[in-house]
Amino acid sequence: MFWTRNYDRFFDWREFDRAFALLDAFRRESEAPTYGTTGREAWLNAGLEDNGTEYVFHADFPGLTESDIEIFLNQDVLTLKGERTVEAPEGYSVHRRERPSMKFSRSYTLPQAVDAEKTMARVNAGVLTVTLPKLPESQPRQITVKTA
Repeated sequence: MFWTRNYDRFFDWREFDRAFALLDAFRRESEAPTYGTTGREAWLNAGLEDNGTEYVFHADFPGLTESDIEIFLNQDVLTLKGERTVEAPEGYSVHRRERPSMKFSRSYTLPQAVDAEKTMARVNAGVLTVTLPKLPESQPRQITVKTA
């Protein structure tokens, strides 16, 4: 305990210890990987590639099948929704679970318009791949240069 110079206020150094403990806990949480779940939402590991004529979207969905995932395409927004339910087999109890049951919904804005009719999706070994062909007017085209 510490008395300040004017002796009318009392200062407890333990307050500093509590504040630094809270800051340390916050630092550890913020440095934790973001691919885990926070509450009821899950952060997906996803990426979007452009090969010129189409976009290819990849997302990791460990433990999910095609019936667990819903995909919506509304203009230039790709939305993924789904749910993973994990049940212990009959006669077993769970001691530790690193992939809990979860619901998720995540939307991604695409850089250009795509052809919704030709869009295809598949799941293979827990990886979702969505192929989104660009509309012909959105595709890059080469312009030839002529001399005058």
